Amino acid sequence: MPGLQWDDIRYFLAAARGGSLSGAARTLGVQHSTVARRIDAMEQMLGVRLFDRLPRGWPLTTEGQLLVDHAVRIEEEAHAFERASRGAVSLQGTVRLSVPPGFGSHFLVPRLAVWRRAWPRIQLDIVGEARAANLFRREADLAVRLGRPPEPGLAARKLGTMRFSLRATAHWRSRAPSEWEFIGYNEALADAPQQQWLVQFAGARPFALIANDLTSIYQACRAGAGVALLPGFIANGDDALTVLNTDVVCDVEREIWLAVHPDVRRSPRVQAVAEAIAQAVHDAGDSL
Repeated sequence: MPGLQWDDIRYFLAAARGGSLSGAARTLGVQHSTVARRIDAMEQMLGVRLFDRLPRGWPLTTEGQLLVDHAVRIEEEAHAFERASRGAVSLQGTVRLSVPPGFGSHFLVPRLAVWRRAWPRIQLDIVGEARAANLFRREADLAVRLGRPPEPGLAARKLGTMRFSLRATAHWRSRAPSEWEFIGYNEALADAPQQQWLVQFAGARPFALIANDLTSIYQACRAGAGVALLPGFIANGDDALTVLNTDVVCDVEREIWLAVHPDVRRSPRVQAVAEAIAQAVHDAGDSL
């Protein structure tokens, strides 16, 4: 019926369960005249009499009794829809986050683990990957990028700036710079700005170890394998490493951006995680 509404079903069920206008009116919190008017309109719309109007009550007609079970099922579905809608706007569900592996493991994941105590019903799905996740294909809900996302249509904001410095163990600090050996990325990340700077700085000096991930470079540096160019978030506060001051200052900076597809940016759970990431980067300040 094009004119039938959920409220019509509500009034019908209230009258059927209450057995009278006054009972239905109390249940619905309206005047009994309102109930009578809505039932009359519903009967006219359906072309069937639903109740017998008796002095002591409104019992269902045979036709009305046939419709009660259908009305109850509609009511159950309406309540299920309402519950689902509340869930859709609550802080629950999965948020998939794409993040550069080293930044995720050493900086972001420990901080999100603390923040997550405020969201007991949100599951974080962390995907550490050097490539840029395709948000249009829903490979992730949020993506941390080291640089402004070039894809048109994404919502993105700059969170902070990552800075680098030469680090090594005391063993390498005691040696002449001409004797230094280096640790850097292999061909998988040869185009990374920090790797290009390190290659130019190293010149003819050898690389003792190359790897495709920041964690391996960091651990090799801590073990004394050579000199590495490391971001502050992974090296600051590590007593095993020291900053190597040279005549050439590393001017490489990587902007940290957070990207989200516009279709999911208004999801409360995505917003909550996005704000936690932004706050974590903000709190770190210059230590990145």
